[in-house]
Amino acid sequence: MTPTQERMVNQTRDALALAHGDLTGQVIGAFYDVYNDLWRGYVESVYARSMVVELSARAIACEREAPLVVRYRDIIVGEFRADLLVERKIIVEVKVGDKITAAHQRQLLNYLRVSGLSVGLILNVGERPSVKRLIWTGERSQLPSTETR
Repeated sequence: MTPTQERMVNQTRDALALAHGDLTGQVIGAFYDVYNDLWRGYVESVYARSMVVELSARAIACEREAPLVVRYRDIIVGEFRADLLVERKIIVEVKVGDKITAAHQRQLLNYLRVSGLSVGLILNVGERPSVKRLIWTGERSQLPSTETR
């Protein structure tokens, strides 16, 4: 990559890193409020429903189980449901486990790719709550390898 190309890639990443920063901050704040109130031990759907309640209380529009479709040659070949679609700008996946895995990241990046959105969050309820913010830039090389880390 030439220095000019590298500079352009870095500028694009910087711009995307700030995309919806305030909104992601509000979603993350809502997540910690839900976590602190419910703690851990429930299934993902309980936390996802609780996030809808918390985001609604903050006057943030949120759709649960938002449908996503994969098309190949204009034919639907796959259908998925994102846990949450916030303000039609951010896809949020809620997980319950020890940590956020490469598989979770691949899932969210694929959801972003098919939705045409660029910003997503993985909210993991585990021993310790954790959050991963991902940006889809359209590069296939972003998808984490299938190896566990």
